Amino acid sequence: MSDTVLNLKVARRVEHPGDIVAVDLVAEDGAALPAFTAGAHVDLHVAPGLVRQYSLLGDPAVPDRYRLAILLDPASRGGSRAAHRLLTPGAYVKVGAPRNHFPLAEAATRSVLVGGGIGITPMLAMAHALARRGDAFELRYCTRSAARTAFLDELAKAPFANQVRVHHDDAEPAQRFSPAQDLPSPAAGLHLYVCGPAGFMDWVIEQARALGYPEGAIHREYFSAEVDTSGGAFEVVAARSGKTLRVGEGVSIVAALAAQGVDIEVSCEEGVCGTCLVNVLEGEVDHRDVYLTDAEKAAHDQMLVCCSRAKSARLVLDV
Repeated sequence: MSDTVLNLKVARRVEHPGDIVAVDLVAEDGAALPAFTAGAHVDLHVAPGLVRQYSLLGDPAVPDRYRLAILLDPASRGGSRAAHRLLTPGAYVKVGAPRNHFPLAEAATRSVLVGGGIGITPMLAMAHALARRGDAFELRYCTRSAARTAFLDELAKAPFANQVRVHHDDAEPAQRFSPAQDLPSPAAGLHLYVCGPAGFMDWVIEQARALGYPEGAIHREYFSAEVDTSGGAFEVVAARSGKTLRVGEGVSIVAALAAQGVDIEVSCEEGVCGTCLVNVLEGEVDHRDVYLTDAEKAAHDQMLVCCSRAKSARLVLDV
């Protein structure tokens, strides 16, 4: 995570359908905040030892506030529940400086933004940025039901409203999102961005591949993922710490390291945020994250130790 931590005030809170709250965070003196680019997220320090990542959904050209939207996840491990409870107008919260692992492609001449549910959040910032630049784009917003869809009023009033299409699962079949029908044919300069629940994203990406989209034109950001730590035991050498340990089945590398006094910073613990990324000096990694690209995984020179394991009998890590 970034070393910069800001103490920001909740200036505004809006309750949206679908158990989503949106908040505006500002500096106490109203000063400009560190700049961000579309697709960026921040680390929200919900409580001591409890840090979660949330996309910035506001217009990057507005310098004095960060806008976040937080879904009350029924499977929450504490982050979203605490955020819903604590982020009230006037409250203060610690926030890391923006980071961007999901940027707009500089070479794109046309962009297709596909947001599923709460995955609309980075797409809103992207739409603002693309509209301000005058770039060609369309935004597809997919939800289960119109009654539980956030930001409809905001999208209707946005300067890019005519470039937005909303799809609901419970509406007539003709308006439901179909990648095979609704995604444009692959073309030079066309880039696709997908964010939302893992199953939804996997479906859209697989359909895009079937249409012929090259991997380099498909961009994704996962909010959560299933963690699988099954598999045989293996050895891990913490090179800088001088420790050698055995990682058993059902035990994560980060937990095994912590038990030996080697602490690695973690946040999501689902292979999504990249906080626990470490360099691999030797060995072959069994990558189980959704953070690294396929090319990065193939290099076997870095890994996320919260979820990934070893294909080789031994891994040497630069920790």
